[in-house]
Amino acid sequence: MEEEKGYGGVEDHGSPSYSNEAKGNAPMRKGSIGFGEAADMYGDTETAEHYGYVSRGLKSRHIQFIALGGTIGTGLFLGIGTAFAHAGPLSVLLGYTLTGCAIYAMMQCLGEMATWLPLPGAVPQYCARYVDPAMGFAVGWNNWYSSALTLCAEISAASLVIGFWNSSINQAAWITIILVVILGLNIFAVSIYGEAEFIFASVKIITIVGLIILALVIDLGGAPHEKRIGFRYWHHPYAAMVAYVGTGNTGRFAGIFSTLVNAAFSYGGVEMVAVAAGEAENPRKNIPKAVQRVFWRILFFYVLGSLLIGMTVPYNDPGLTADGAGARSSPWVIAITRAGIPVLPSVINAVILTSASSSGNAFLYTGSRYLFALAQNGQAPRVLLKCTKKGVPIWCVLITASFGLLTYMTVSEGANNVFNWFQTLTTITSLFTWVSILIAYLRFKKAMEAQGVNRDDLIFKSKWQPYTAWVALIYFIIIIIFNGWKVFTKGNWAIQVSTCQEDMSMNTVFERMHILIALQDFVTAYIVVPVYFAFYIFWKVFKRTKFVKASEADIWTGKAALDAEVWPERLPRNWLEKVWFWIA
Repeated sequence: MEEEKGYGGVEDHGSPSYSNEAKGNAPMRKGSIGFGEAADMYGDTETAEHYGYVSRGLKSRHIQFIALGGTIGTGLFLGIGTAFAHAGPLSVLLGYTLTGCAIYAMMQCLGEMATWLPLPGAVPQYCARYVDPAMGFAVGWNNWYSSALTLCAEISAASLVIGFWNSSINQAAWITIILVVILGLNIFAVSIYGEAEFIFASVKIITIVGLIILALVIDLGGAPHEKRIGFRYWHHPYAAMVAYVGTGNTGRFAGIFSTLVNAAFSYGGVEMVAVAAGEAENPRKNIPKAVQRVFWRILFFYVLGSLLIGMTVPYNDPGLTADGAGARSSPWVIAITRAGIPVLPSVINAVILTSASSSGNAFLYTGSRYLFALAQNGQAPRVLLKCTKKGVPIWCVLITASFGLLTYMTVSEGANNVFNWFQTLTTITSLFTWVSILIAYLRFKKAMEAQGVNRDDLIFKSKWQPYTAWVALIYFIIIIIFNGWKVFTKGNWAIQVSTCQEDMSMNTVFERMHILIALQDFVTAYIVVPVYFAFYIFWKVFKRTKFVKASEADIWTGKAALDAEVWPERLPRNWLEKVWFWIA
């Protein structure tokens, strides 16, 4: 069977002539940048006219704020509480710092590829072009259902948060409202999505900055009901590192390792900047700037945030593991409540609701663009290439949004349980995405060398390569392999066999229930692994794909149209504009 080439395949079709008349969300037409990119990608003007193309409607401030706060969701506000309860403050700080370093290394790699060739969806196309079309197929579908499941996780979290104020109304009503709002923000124009994320991210950034300052004030004794805390909760009778599952040093190491999966969930979606590169104005300038912002996001929000939470809340506070509604289990709210500060918990709850909705909005966008990228690769139905006059891949958005209907399971299963289930699934799919990005980068670097491209001439060049890529790759693979380690510890798989039904004691019943829970945890932790490789093997066998040689990797198709575009340089007129231009 002959290998099928996608629209971003090996051949360089060249670029039809076009000018730079149209930008933003103007309908795509001949002579527009969108038309030029579409014709360059699809190889002919007829296909470009028939299907349309996404538009570059995301402005610099949209991209920068998406990088800073676009996918900050419930992980930082809610999920981090469980990590503190299981591992202690120092373990959480180390876990978030180590994972943050690996994330930054991965983003440097992705930033270099996205600046060279900013494509819609990006990751599946890079994997298909530089590694193997089968890998592009696997990571594309993996990314798509990861985004769809994260959409469910965030909507589930939002419905959980609303229960803080009113638990009498059926959660299905809130799920419906949130779904409709998120769909509305994505279906009309990418600029509407960009504006929404700009506002959402602004609220989240201001809130986190405020929480960090407030936590510092509480720790230094500025709260009504608290004296100076310092590092009190890091010493006896509390602990900086808590033994988890095991005892002694082994248990403390297990505690640190348990925080890595939690941290990965909190960082999930950080690669969205590259996904949006295909719809960003002046990507050669805005994408490198956004990638560099990721470092400050990691350092300030996650590392400093986890440090201050650990200084203001003891690991054994029962609220951290409470199965309650809303923000009651958020360590930020617990710190404020312990300090005797009224009203603020409701305010924080509203912000967490905004964050969950914002993150759901972001993952509907990324999921739809991954599906669009698969269609461009020829690995999804061609009908998914269809874009509206405003440049929205309409069928990709609708199909991805339909997965949000799974969130209605929270009505019968309990929002917390479903949220935890989705959290684990989406964490592992995110790890596979990051592993695929790093492998694609290593092959991209080889392709650049083989085809005579000097990396020193690149607009954005990632640092310390290929060493940082290899270290991050190994780190993420280790987490994937051992993320379900808890189910293999002593006692989790012990089965007591009874000879007859009448001999079953209550202990036997509880042991069998324990086995069922352990089996569910095992499946949740590792089901993504066979699914990913099943996708890969299916396309490998079905299309008889081959690994892409470095000298034959397509690092050019789609680049000519972008190279021909000239973006006007905006110069600040005063010091206020200088500050704003630096921020956004």
